[in-house]
Amino acid sequence: MEVLAYIAAATVALWGVSHVMPTRQVVTGFGPITRDNRRVLAQEWLAEAFTMWGIAALIVAVTAGEGNAIMRDRVYQVLAGLLIALAALTAMTGARTPVIWFKICPVLLSGSAALLLIASAV
Repeated sequence: MEVLAYIAAATVALWGVSHVMPTRQVVTGFGPITRDNRRVLAQEWLAEAFTMWGIAALIVAVTAGEGNAIMRDRVYQVLAGLLIALAALTAMTGARTPVIWFKICPVLLSGSAALLLIASAV
């Protein structure tokens, strides 16, 4: 089901946008830290957004392409595994804080992974 893959891609891409928007506030929220630490913090915060955009782009590329269906399904499965790993990482780290967005993240990423797994099975 292509529609499930596109929904997963849209969800992940929009969640990537949600990472970029508050980057300055997140970095500022750490208080007085060195310029180098601010840069690294911003880099890591944005790296997750870039990762999500890359995942979404790959989903769209293999879904829209007329390539091998078996390969498409394998790509969906690999990306689902990556999304589950990111969800688990967030569940063990950021989601243990009181920030609601970190608590939502594992649900959105796991849900997108489930959509990809279902799409690869039908």
